[in-house]
Formats: sequence, structure tokens, C-alpha cells
Amino acid sequence: MTTSPRLPAGLVRRAAGAGAEVTEAELDRMAELALGRDARTVTIGHGRSAAATAAASAFVRRWEDQGRIVLDVVTWPEEAASWLRQATRFAAAHPDLWVMAGPPGGWAQMTRRLLWSTPWEPGRTIAFAALGTERAVGLVGADNLSGLTGATARGGTWAVRDGQLIRPRRGTPGRACGAGLT
Repeated sequence: MTTSPRLPAGLVRRAAGAGAEVTEAELDRMAELALGRDARTVTIGHGRSAAATAAASAFVRRWEDQGRIVLDVVTWPEEAASWLRQATRFAAAHPDLWVMAGPPGGWAQMTRRLLWSTPWEPGRTIAFAALGTERAVGLVGADNLSGLTGATARGGTWAVRDGQLIRPRRGTPGRACGAGLT
């Protein structure tokens, strides 16, 4: 990332959105994605909306019920001076996998700061459905998010590959998400 990580305020406000409540199918798929990567430790980051907080809390319970370890849970605001403190803390624990939830606006700001200032890797990150949208990915730039993967609300999988967001076709609730994703 070569430009400032901070997005213009008007653009962020238009993308903010509160996000939908996490579904059981989405939560199941998130756990499957994490376990499928043989992750033992995770760091979870989320925006401060009620939906993002609930999604993160539900994932923590599922993860710890599997005998796995949550190294840290980091929250970030929708608006901040730079998100540097939150980004540094999120990346510091060096987990096997990072997990992200939140409204697109604050998530994009946080993610841009992560790319700018930390060793965070999108390819070692899974995210909830609210972040697997053209709007959310577009705020950061798909070219910057290669390998980011997540669950859809219906239990499918989305991913960013080759500078594109790849999502299941409309009307297909299955696990596949185009281009050979499972």
C-alpha cells in the first residue's frame, strides 16, 4: 500500500452499515475454515457494533469449546485518528490465524492500517460475511487482500484471489464458492 491508509470520512460513512446478526451456518463455516487450516491459536478483531461483538463472542465460545486458544480479542472503533494502536495489538500475538468481524467502514480503516504498519497477512485471515462484499473489499482494494477468506451468511465461502472477490453464485447456498473453493 503506497498511499495513506486513512480513507476519506465521507466514503467511510457511506460504507459503515451495522451488519446483520451472525447466522449459525456462518458461524459453523467460520469454525470449519479455521479448523481446516490446522490453526490452534487465533487473534480475533472486531468492530464495536452489536452484530460484530456478538459474532466475535460466538466464535470465541466455539473455538475454546474445541480446546483451541484465543490469544487476544481486539476491538476497533468506526472512527479513530489512525487505528495504529489497535492494529499493532492485533498483529502482535503472531497467531496461527486472524479472525475479523465488523461493519465495512471501520474494518476497512483498520485493515488499511494493518497493511501499512504491521506484518499482518490477509492470507492468514478469515472474516465474517459482512466483510465479504464488493463494497467492503473495495474500500481496501482487492489487490491488497489476496488470500483473505470468509463465510457467507448461508454457510458458503468467499475469498479474495487474483485481485477479485469470489463469492458463491446467487441462489446456491452450498459450500463451494467458484474457482474451486470449498
